[in-house]
Amino acid sequence: MSDNADTLLEFPCDYDIKTFGRRETDFEATVYRLVKPHVPELAEGDLSTKESSGGKYLSVTVSIRAESKAQLDAIYQALTDSGAVLMSL
Repeated sequence: MSDNADTLLEFPCDYDIKTFGRRETDFEATVYRLVKPHVPELAEGDLSTKESSGGKYLSVTVSIRAESKAQLDAIYQALTDSGAVLMSL
């Protein structure tokens, strides 16, 4: 059975990962550092940020070229294991 059999995505594909964290930390750099080992070609320009209306939180969207479900699973696991990431979608 293929690694990608239990997903509706067809790999490779463009994929956005959205993460949320507190603004007072260097959250964007943390997200970059967590995703980079799984996406060697990741550039800082592949990240975009948006501040919450109250300014307390920051969302960071990482745009990647996903190669497999295993790669996405590893990225989400790294983000989940980080204390800086409150949520990722």
